[in-house]
Amino acid sequence: MKSIREIYKIGKGPSSSHTMGPARAAEVFLSRYPGAKTYCVKLYESLAKTGRGHGTDRVLYEVLGKSRTDVQFCEYVEEVLPHPNTMDFFAYDDDENEIGTMRVLSVGGGDILIEGEPHDEATEIYPENSFAEIKQFCAWRYISLSEYVELNEGAEIWDFLAEIWRAMKRSISMGLHTEGILPGGLKVQRKAKHIFSQERENEIPQVRELRLVCSYAYAVTEENADNGIVVTAPTCGSCGVLPAVLLYMQERGGFSDEKILQALAVAGLIGNLVKRNASISGAECGCQAEIGTATSMAAAALCTLFDLTIDQTEYAAEIAMEHQLGLTCDPICGLVQVPCIERNAVAAKRSLDAFNLASFLCGTRNISFDMVVRTMKETGHHISEKFKETSEGGLAKLYSRRRT
Repeated sequence: MKSIREIYKIGKGPSSSHTMGPARAAEVFLSRYPGAKTYCVKLYESLAKTGRGHGTDRVLYEVLGKSRTDVQFCEYVEEVLPHPNTMDFFAYDDDENEIGTMRVLSVGGGDILIEGEPHDEATEIYPENSFAEIKQFCAWRYISLSEYVELNEGAEIWDFLAEIWRAMKRSISMGLHTEGILPGGLKVQRKAKHIFSQERENEIPQVRELRLVCSYAYAVTEENADNGIVVTAPTCGSCGVLPAVLLYMQERGGFSDEKILQALAVAGLIGNLVKRNASISGAECGCQAEIGTATSMAAAALCTLFDLTIDQTEYAAEIAMEHQLGLTCDPICGLVQVPCIERNAVAAKRSLDAFNLASFLCGTRNISFDMVVRTMKETGHHISEKFKETSEGGLAKLYSRRRT
């Protein structure tokens, strides 16, 4: 597997696959053909159908220059494409002759693959590619999952994760102190500050937990929806789950930053396993790939904070994913707002439930984490394309009907 640095990326929202990935691809293409007179970018399938709402055209114009770039939304093509997030780049000279092309797949989490070019095998730093293999290795070496991460990544991974944690906390702080209407035309009101400020006299602990965790998740995802700076965990669309539960637990339990970084390391490992063996792309496997993975990451992170065993950590991650299976991706108007923002808050609470169940039910399970990841992949491949980040089904379709 690759480094967990590929799971955590700091960048602008609202979508890792629809904004961060295309922006990165445009930068590569620009570096190869800096002297081109004009550029053309053709977006296909999911990128075409929800690209305007996700701001794909905006980031392409920012990188390549709006005055000399033509962005085309090709929603329906006869060609069988290698990935739902496929895009073609073209460069032209002064005489409108084509001087270069590049096909790019935006595979989720801001990562891209350039068709016909070898992948960088040097970034494969983990010999193990399943939770079962990792668990066996850790038992053999008598090490924890966070120690396993350091063994493969090197001690410098902690400086990286420290910056990731600072960025996560900044996104929460920004979201809690900002009000107003989110862009895109849905007129969605920011709610994080309102939820956070609703403390009442004699507030019971369960209500306080719900209020704070949800306000933190709202804060991050509202920042994401407003094109703010967030951390993919594992994507922009699911960026609010992990930081919400970690900050809440740090404040409630007084955990040190060192312990939080260990939790981030284990969460990144879980995200890595899903990315390696299934997908973290909503366009490929639906929202179960994004929110489902984020919930598993957060549940495993919580287990690390409380020094639960590797078996308990696996169980928590498995519970978190299992009960997100089949979750569709149907963003209204192609915006990462409804149901995405609220869904992050619900998932954050669900990760706490998975953690709590695993803490006292471990030893009774029948399903492994590896099995539920394979199931998620199979389920995703059988979900209708209408429910995989195309805004052609579900809430997106029904909302449009009601409004027209």
